[in-house]
Amino acid sequence: MFSKILIANRGEIALRVIRAARELGISTVAVYSEADEESLHVRTADEQVCIGPPMSARSYLNMESIIDAARKTGAEAVHPGYGYLAESGKFARACREAGLLFIGPSPETLELAGDKIRAKAVIGEAGVPVVPSSPDGVASVEEAAGYAAEIGYPVMIKASAGGGGRGIRMCADEEALREDFPVARAEVKAAFGDDCLYVEKCLVDPRHIEFQILADRHGNVIHLGERECSIQRRYQKLIEEAPSTALTHEKRAAMGAASIAAARAVDYLNAGTVEFLLDRDGNFYFMEINARIQVEHPVTEMVTGVDLVKEQMRIADGDRLEYTFDDLNLRGWAIECRINTEDPDRHFLPSPGTVAQYRPPGGFGVRLDTHLYQGYDLPVFYDSLVAKLIGYDLTRAGAIRVLRRALQEFTIQPVKTTIPLYRKILDDPAFQQGEIHTGTIKRFVPDEEDDDEDD
Repeated sequence: MFSKILIANRGEIALRVIRAARELGISTVAVYSEADEESLHVRTADEQVCIGPPMSARSYLNMESIIDAARKTGAEAVHPGYGYLAESGKFARACREAGLLFIGPSPETLELAGDKIRAKAVIGEAGVPVVPSSPDGVASVEEAAGYAAEIGYPVMIKASAGGGGRGIRMCADEEALREDFPVARAEVKAAFGDDCLYVEKCLVDPRHIEFQILADRHGNVIHLGERECSIQRRYQKLIEEAPSTALTHEKRAAMGAASIAAARAVDYLNAGTVEFLLDRDGNFYFMEINARIQVEHPVTEMVTGVDLVKEQMRIADGDRLEYTFDDLNLRGWAIECRINTEDPDRHFLPSPGTVAQYRPPGGFGVRLDTHLYQGYDLPVFYDSLVAKLIGYDLTRAGAIRVLRRALQEFTIQPVKTTIPLYRKILDDPAFQQGEIHTGTIKRFVPDEEDDDEDD
């Protein structure tokens, strides 16, 4: 196996990759911006290279600086983490041309999977059910309105490129579509440099179910079961769990087979996620492929016992997958809360600052992935995700109890976090019964709909 790896990311995912690499005997190189000099991932890595000023465009999105850092330190491989350049075909190609092993899919697959219109067409041709949508990008609001009338309201306006919920708008009627279309176009242009939008049928209050996949260089593609990601705000996931209360054995098998078919259709390599919407009648529809490790990967690791980041490295090195889903001894239930430094009582206003008090939870069944420590100054330049708290037990009810207790213990002061919101959700009888969908969060954030209208 390669002996040195550069992690082209920051924060908790960079730290997660460093730890996996160290267990495999691989040396690590951390890159960091000037704002992240005191970050835990920088302190933990074997080597450190500053790649630019605080702004992401001049540091964590600066391909030239990252590749130069890899060359100077003698790194043989690059792990992109999630976000930033993780799904950039251009970056994967630049790594290839520089003689660096990119730990992820090929540039060609990244470009195909990243173009949601093309990906849906290719995967639909492979026999996987897809959500009805415009066959191509829409060039004008008139064209969008035409497709929406054909598909039927409500519809979603979505970006062909990018992700993370950027540019997505739900339109109940033509008036809303005409109002939201230019706003969505401007947002995705600013975020991704590509203002291509498409129109997709909106399923009312579906469940968001995704399947973890692994694919090696020898033609083996497997799935590792599902994750339920229905608790989300503005298409950003908040709580994830594995398995899902919504799936029977037969439905899991059908969706797992569809995930593998989707991965094969785009010639997938390494770790990724195939995302579906599940409607009230039990019908599932392909939504997109996230061609990277996911934020929520720990819940799959907890119930399968498979270290997905280590598997990424082994697959990149040419190892063969010699097991399938049926070989896994799935055991128990895992639930993850994404801890963000945001104030839920003030429209999720970001809350940066110095972490003066920090007391992490512990005990049986608790996993915490974070780069926080007492005295850490949270930079204002980056995403507000600072920790992922996972509760595990043999039953879902037990996992909820573990996670509730861990949330009660977890202290991050004086900054505001989403911890109080999660305690409310976990106390909710409907959540405890597994009765959730993508609109559930509106019961806990009463002004969410009004907030959307103010955008």
